[in-house]
Amino acid sequence: MKLGIVGLPNVGKSTLFNAMTGGGAQAANYPFCTIEPNVGVVPVPDARLAALAEMYDPEKITPAVIEFVDIAGLVKGASQGEGLGNKFLSHIREVDAIVHVVRCFVDEDIVHVDKGIDPVRDADVINMELILSDIEILDRRMDRAQKRLKGDKSAQTEIDLIERLLDRLNNGKSPRGLEFSEAEEALLAEMPLLSLKKQIFAANVSEDDIRCGDSLAEQNPHFAALLRYAEESGDEIVPICAKIESELAELPPEDRALFLEDLGIEHAGLDRLVTAGYRLLGLISYLTAGKPEVRAWTITRGTAAPQAAGKIHSDFERGFIRAEVVSFEDLTRLGSMAAVREKGLLRSEGKDYVMQDGDVVLFRFNV
Repeated sequence: MKLGIVGLPNVGKSTLFNAMTGGGAQAANYPFCTIEPNVGVVPVPDARLAALAEMYDPEKITPAVIEFVDIAGLVKGASQGEGLGNKFLSHIREVDAIVHVVRCFVDEDIVHVDKGIDPVRDADVINMELILSDIEILDRRMDRAQKRLKGDKSAQTEIDLIERLLDRLNNGKSPRGLEFSEAEEALLAEMPLLSLKKQIFAANVSEDDIRCGDSLAEQNPHFAALLRYAEESGDEIVPICAKIESELAELPPEDRALFLEDLGIEHAGLDRLVTAGYRLLGLISYLTAGKPEVRAWTITRGTAAPQAAGKIHSDFERGFIRAEVVSFEDLTRLGSMAAVREKGLLRSEGKDYVMQDGDVVLFRFNV
């Protein structure tokens, strides 16, 4: 999973990126301090791995990973090249989903590119640049499709799709809520549309605000406004404090839980962002466990057992025989694979089995 971190300059993008990845992205109090995208690969937090490690005492523990890309700040007019915008928009095309960082805190010492805190205005600026860039792409495709129509009647499907997309985009609305046929989905795969990318709003709030928990919207009117905006567009929203995430990143792992507890915070921002990202992209993890290694593997929800096996090695998929599966809950409740077998809870699943989140599996194959 590859998530692109976007937002206006000076909203906390690079600070958040560095906290999550331990990267060396430049974070400074002026616009465009990030030019080339910074990339960091981080482990996906999964408490199930620690539980399995206690059972198997493996030589190696390998979590699933997520890739974060810190993309330079966009400004109004980016789709027309403002602020080196075209270059930065091209970086967004390469990610699976967008983490849109929006500033919801007041700090006179940190300049705002538009002079004042207004998260809805800021979110609109970014979203409108994505929309304008897509309109330009679709206008060009429409010209080509209409020329093809004279000798290729199948081009009408593309024309109808483009008209439907442009109807939304020209009214300043994202097309993410639209439903598409199989033929339209195939056409969309050829169109690098930015406004169709799924989006998580990372509302960057102050240290005091993040401690408010469920009452955050009552305490911070900027967050409340962004929350309404996200709900209207059907996007995820995750409150996060980049400052706290930076402090967390400097602590040894064993001290982080205590630090969060002292602040009255249940989960770190990274954990909540990853959970939202998995949910947004329809991802789950299955697990493999043994003395050599305990490992999490990321797959799309609905993946069948042979294709899941192929994530480990193509030979596993090609020579798939069966999957021996137990749920993580049953395995940890009973304490050992021997006890699982004794209770008859180890299942032998065939090619049609659809993998479930938390399946602990051993694939049998022959090539």
